[in-house]
Amino acid sequence: MDALMGEQIAGADLSDWRKLARGLHARFLTEDFAAGASFVAAVGGGGDSIGHHPRVSMGPGFVDLKLITADAVYRDDDDGTELVFEWVTQQDVDPARRISSVAAERGLTAAPAAVSHIELGPDAAESSTIAPVWAALLTGIAEAQGHGSPSDEIRDPAGRVPNLWFGDPDEGGAARHTFHVEVYVAPEVVEERIAAAISAGGTVVDDSQSPGLTVLADREGNRGVICADTSSASRG
Repeated sequence: MDALMGEQIAGADLSDWRKLARGLHARFLTEDFAAGASFVAAVGGGGDSIGHHPRVSMGPGFVDLKLITADAVYRDDDDGTELVFEWVTQQDVDPARRISSVAAERGLTAAPAAVSHIELGPDAAESSTIAPVWAALLTGIAEAQGHGSPSDEIRDPAGRVPNLWFGDPDEGGAARHTFHVEVYVAPEVVEERIAAAISAGGTVVDDSQSPGLTVLADREGNRGVICADTSSASRG
């Protein structure tokens, strides 16, 4: 199924959901754990009918859901090439609407500004030579290298650990041998999150691409990146 780009996702007007990294994310607030479990069971029944389910995590008072298509297709109109990778498709948009309807019927409140997603980014001069090590360390599965991605990214099919992708080396060709953490948040909380980090002692290193991407550092130089997909934000 074809991958949906930002404008198409924005046009779907999924007010309960936010696109973080490659998937759609939502949080619904529940009265207690039992209410959350009941909600998840209802969502699961709908997923069974179409053979596509969200990834779910829950705790007392909330249910988090992620929708993503494992074999989305991107077509380059210029050269005719096709890429198959993990991304949002109509196969995710339709269930997102149904899940929101189930939540509304149960009187659950959506908390889209509370969603977040973490990815790790080491620098690498030749990612293909080190990716197998990280696939083994993080997942124990060789196939995690390049799973649902056209690159060497490490993506655990079971979703147990954060995705890991490889950044470019310095202009001189040497990797800096550093890690940074990418924190994907809803567009409406970017300024608040940056302000909180600065208040806690952090500094802004690069805001040339803000609000989509803002690089911050702690007092020892460790970096974190606040990311928000503003292209897919609802225009409503």
